[in-house]
Amino acid sequence: MKIVRFKLVCSAIWLALALCAYGPHALAARAVTILALGTSLTQGYGLPPGTELPVILAAKLQAAGINARIVNAGVSGDTSADALSRLDWSLADHPDAAMVELGSNDALRGLEPAETEKNLSAILEKLRAVHIPVLLLGMKAPRNLGPEYAATFDPIYARLAHAYGALLYPFVLDGVALDPKLNQADGIHPNPAGVKIIAARIFPEVQKLVAEAKH
Repeated sequence: MKIVRFKLVCSAIWLALALCAYGPHALAARAVTILALGTSLTQGYGLPPGTELPVILAAKLQAAGINARIVNAGVSGDTSADALSRLDWSLADHPDAAMVELGSNDALRGLEPAETEKNLSAILEKLRAVHIPVLLLGMKAPRNLGPEYAATFDPIYARLAHAYGALLYPFVLDGVALDPKLNQADGIHPNPAGVKIIAARIFPEVQKLVAEAKH
């Protein structure tokens, strides 16, 4: 009887440990992994280490008690086509959610907005196919390209967000663009102060993204 009772106690302990290790509470405690797919704005061009947008956002999430990590998959100079070509590689870590910040280099090079939209659509399609919720960070065309280009380029993001059910932050550089105090000497890339403003403004949407990833 003692042996049987001992085995029953051991089985109960094993079951309790298994529930702790694999039960719903463990899943809730697991960090949500966010893929930050983007350009130099995501990578952190010209910024001191630790001041990049993904790092600042990750710190804000932790400070809010949200268990999440952000994988910086930003590449300086990348067009939407470049990002599409490396998307499968970027998904190798099986992220739970994605932030997509692309199109700025397309516009700077004057590429056809239709091609940008086609590439972004393909990226969103792939992410949807593997059930990854998306926060799309929009961009606006440089105004020196003329009103016709801007009128064609700017609406891309809202249209795609609607089509794919993605969260949308309309203009990633909102409140920072063209302000010398918030940008580096090139007038294009935000400095650490600018990054903090961007992070603060998009943070509510990042919180929504994490919530979607947990469902």
